[in-house]
This record gives sequence, structure tokens and C-alpha cells, in this order.
Amino acid sequence: MLKRFIAYYRPHRKMFILDMSASMLVSLIGMVYPEITRKMLGDLIPQKKFRAVIIAGLCVLVLYIIRLFLRYFVQYYGHLIGVGMQAQMRRDLFTQLQKLPFSFYDEHETGKIMTRMTSDLFEVSELAHHGPENLIISSVMLVGSFIYLCTIDVWLTMIVFACVPILIVVSMHYRKKMRDAFSDRRQSNAIINGALESSISGIRVTKAYTNSDKEMEKFEKGNNAFIDACKKAYMAMAKYHAGSSFITDIFNVIILIAGGIFLYEEYIDFADYSAFIVSVNLFINPITTLIGFMEQYQDGVSGFERFVEIMDLDPEPEKPDAEDIGEVNGKIELNNVEFSYETSGEVLHGVTLSVERGKTLALVGPSGGGKTTICHLIPRFYRVSGGEILIDGKNIEDVTMTSLRRNIGIVQQDVFLFNGSIRDNILYGRLDATDDEVIEAAKRANIHDWVMTLEKGYDTEIGERGVKLSGGQKQRLSIARVFLKDPAVLILDEATSALDNTTEILIQQALDELCRGRTTIVVAHRLSTIRRADEIAVISAGRVAERGTHEELMKDPDGIYARLYKLQFRDADSEICPGGIGKLAESAGF
Repeated sequence: MLKRFIAYYRPHRKMFILDMSASMLVSLIGMVYPEITRKMLGDLIPQKKFRAVIIAGLCVLVLYIIRLFLRYFVQYYGHLIGVGMQAQMRRDLFTQLQKLPFSFYDEHETGKIMTRMTSDLFEVSELAHHGPENLIISSVMLVGSFIYLCTIDVWLTMIVFACVPILIVVSMHYRKKMRDAFSDRRQSNAIINGALESSISGIRVTKAYTNSDKEMEKFEKGNNAFIDACKKAYMAMAKYHAGSSFITDIFNVIILIAGGIFLYEEYIDFADYSAFIVSVNLFINPITTLIGFMEQYQDGVSGFERFVEIMDLDPEPEKPDAEDIGEVNGKIELNNVEFSYETSGEVLHGVTLSVERGKTLALVGPSGGGKTTICHLIPRFYRVSGGEILIDGKNIEDVTMTSLRRNIGIVQQDVFLFNGSIRDNILYGRLDATDDEVIEAAKRANIHDWVMTLEKGYDTEIGERGVKLSGGQKQRLSIARVFLKDPAVLILDEATSALDNTTEILIQQALDELCRGRTTIVVAHRLSTIRRADEIAVISAGRVAERGTHEELMKDPDGIYARLYKLQFRDADSEICPGGIGKLAESAGF
């Protein structure tokens, strides 16, 4: 892990060397003052060398001015190094997130992922800047100050140095507790961020159901868990700081007593004693810095471990020799396909289906039967557990995911729009499209006329997730996006089920235009929208229960499709099902 961390210094190694050099000079300048103090008290003042005293003082002033600029350099450019490393880690993490399979996002909340990209990496950047500075410079200062103190008096120095092993023992004792405690704090921070993201995203639902108290209860649960984790972390930190600080205080007591005895016995003179008292801070300060560094180290290491945890996850698998599928014709075949989600049992059991080029296959059946799962398997959002899926006779496992998905357009019930303008969201279908192509796509999606009634037209901002638009407007924008992409294969997953009848008619007109000439797979609960499909497959309990055209399936009055169709188009007085609607639904397998 250390090698991986050091690797992020490489692009900044020149600036890093300058930063460390500047820090070293700052430390060395700090060692000049006690020596000049010793010289003044032992020689210049007793000999009444007034001119030399003034010159020595001016020299110290010049050195302090130099140290002023050096400290500015260290603080500014040192932090820039940390920010640069943080930006690169965030870039690497974001790139990795783009490569991870859908199953990762099924198991991880957005808020928790964001915590790893923000606060965790901030702590890592602070460690990247201050860590080497504190560790290297403090170590050099410890050695340098020890040697300098020995030049004053070896035995007095050794007495003071004898306290260091005790400090090391105390540090090692609390180090593990601090590491575990700060790791728990990181996890609790991610939990509370996940809860916040969920609550803020669902604020409209919360207000609609007047469930603010419930959300507050959930927030408080996470907040209290965070407080408890912080208590443990800060308790471990407090014990660490209190114990180590007490030992450094003992240094001063030892110097006061031992130095006084040495002075009384005339082993040292007053100048050496004064210089020793001033100089011992050069020895204590690095130790204090290293004590403080331990807290920052635990924060940074915990953050980097969580960063590495995601970076080490396997991306979406792709064969090394996978080929670009090129422009496809659109024939789709599912041969004995099986699939299981990681956290649930088997969803599909030996599904076999085929769709000829330019034809439409409709998938219907009870909720949870596996229809949407089939739609997710075709663009390889998930990998099949068994069997194979072919497009134009090529196994989708043998082609690159980019080329596969380039040929597939998807329109779903839950439309996702990005925070930006109408133009930006349509352009997402093909980023290099011209304005004329965007307008043409909008016209074909039956939304251009409405866009032109807006003050800013295609530059109108739609808000987060398209909050400023109606459901029908969102759906038509997503359809325009697919028109612009112009794929050979089209997947419509409940594209109109959440719309009112009037809006559905407008959307259906756009969808009919979109489907023309494309291989289309439609998932629909409203059977009126798929009557003209070339083939209808009833998916029930992960299996193909029935197949055929609308007319063929209606010939079996006891079939799932026929019963479902009757349920949707029953008379107002329920003449189709005298026993009641609930009984009919139950008999259809719902």
C-alpha cells in the first residue's frame, strides 16, 4: 500500500524536493538561535562586545526574514502538492467507478461513495502534504538537536534522552486503538452521508407523505452512531495526547532539576545552562510534532485504505481479445439463458428467445418475473450465469462493451436527466451532434414545439434530475436522446406506464416513430401498447411461459396472457369476471 501511495508523488517530485528542502532550511535556521544565545551569554556580553551583539542580532533577524519566505513556500506549494495528489486520486477513483459493474451500485449507496471521493481523499491529501514534512523534518531535527545538545553536555543530554523510549512505548500502545477508532468514524461518516443523500433526493416524497418526523428519526440514528464513533476515536486520541504530552512535560522537569544540579556542581556554566534550556525545545518540538502526526496519519491511512478498497474491485469483465462489433443489423438470440443476482436466488431459468432484424418482441407477465433482467442482460449490464446471448450471431461476451452499447438505445420508465440544459440532455445521445441534428431529434420526439415556447428554448435549465419538467416532457427528452443516438437495437422498459392516457398517446406516437426499422424489445404492462408486436413472450417466474402473436395467445382463454388481457379490458360492471377483479388477478398469476 505504501508503494501505491508514494506513486502519487511522482508527478510532483521536483516540487516535493523543493518543499522538503525549504522545510529543512526552516528547521536548521531554528537551531541558530540557541547557539547565538550561548555565544552572547558566554562571550559577547561578558566581554562587553557591544558591536558584535548588534551584528549577531541583525544576523538572526535576516535569517528569520528568510525563514518567513521559506514558510510561505512550504505552506502554499506544499498544500498544492497535496491538492494535486488528491485530484489525481479522485480522477482515478472516478474512472474506476465508471468501470465497475451494476452490481456494485446495487450494494453501495451514493452518499457513501461520495464520502470516499470527498472527505476521505481530503484527509489523504493532508497526509500527503504534512506527512513527509513532519516525519522527515522531525526526524532530522531530533538527530540534529541531540548532537547539538551533546556538544553542550553529554550526560545531561543522555538523562533527557532516556525519556524517549517511554514515549515510544506509550505511542505504540495507543496507536492500534486510534487506528481502529478512526476507521469506525470513517464508516459512520459514510453512513450519515448516505442517509442525507437519500433523504434530500426524496424530499418531495417526504413532504407529500408528511413523513418529516420519520426522516428525522433515520437521520438521528445515523447522527448518533457518528457521535458514538467520534467519542471512541477522540477518547483514544485524548489518551494518546494526554499520556505523550505528560512525558514531554517530564522533560522540562528533568532539565530543571538535573540542569540545576549540574550548574550548582559547576559541571556547566550559566551560558551552557541557558543554551541547553533554550535548545531542548528543539528536541521536544519534533517529538510533539510526531505525536500530533499520529492522529493525521490515522485519518489519512483510513481514507487511503477506503480509496484502495474501491480501486481494487474488479471492473466489468471484458475479454482481452474482445472485438468491436461494428454496425449491427439487430438480430438478437437468447439461448438457454440463466441468471442470478448476488444477493438473491436465480431469476432466469433457461430462457430462449429470438428477435429478427427490424422486428418487435414484447415481454409481458407478472412483476418480478424477469422481464427487466432480460433487458439488462442484452447490453451486458450484468453477465449471464449460464447460456448465451447473440447479436448478429456474435456472442456479446466476445465483443467490447463500448461497441455493444453503442448499438443499443434504452428508454425506461424512470428517466434520468442531468442537471443542465435541454440541449445538453439531448446531446447526451451523441455528443458530437450539430444543433440541427438536436432539433431534428426533438421534432421526431414530439417535443420541439414545446421547447420553442420557452424563453431560452434549448438553453433552458431543467434542474436536478429534470425536476422542472413533467413526466411526459422528461420521457420525450429521453426519446429525443435515443433518436440522436440512432441505435440498431431499441429496448423500451415500461416507457409509458407512468403517464396519463393523453400524454401516453403523444409518447406512443414518438415511440412508434422511434421503433420503425429497429429491432425492438418492449416491456409493458399496458397490453394495448404491444398488440401489434411481431411476437409476445409471457415471462413468469423466470421462464418463458407463452409465446406467440396477440391473436395466437388470445386463443387460449385460460392462458396467462389472455387472462391478463381480460383483466385490463374488463367492463365497468366486471362482467368478464363475475367473481371479482381480485379473483381474476389471482388466477392470472399476480
